[in-house]
Amino acid sequence: MTILGIGVDLVHIPRITSLLRRRNSERFASKILSAQEYNQWASLGSSEPSARPRFLAVRYCRSTQFTDLFVNAHTIRWNVKEALYKAVYPTLRPTWKEITYHGLTASGQKPSIIYHPVVQENLHKVGQIHVSVSHDGEYSYASVVVEYAEGH
Repeated sequence: MTILGIGVDLVHIPRITSLLRRRNSERFASKILSAQEYNQWASLGSSEPSARPRFLAVRYCRSTQFTDLFVNAHTIRWNVKEALYKAVYPTLRPTWKEITYHGLTASGQKPSIIYHPVVQENLHKVGQIHVSVSHDGEYSYASVVVEYAEGH
């Protein structure tokens, strides 16, 4: 296994909450979500009103410190995409929309990232992608390790 790169990202959650106060969640979602993530997010609109913010945040906890929209949100999608970018830069420069994050599932499947580049030859450079996420209080953390593709 040859490592293409390692990336980490730390986010102060109130910074994202402030961003969402200035811009609505629709604008935020359209900027950072891949097509697959956006479709999933958009389909939540007909369910409970807080489903969309939780999808963006991944985790939702009650707190009086933050707005109702993004209450103590753990912005893992933001973290993971930033960490992946740092892991592959300068070999690749993926956009937020080329990265799809799948969180921990009810069946216990670990979080994962799928890189679907617009420029297909970039896909042949990327092997397995490993991701780990964590949060504590007002901070969210993501770590990504990207392997070179076999034969590269």
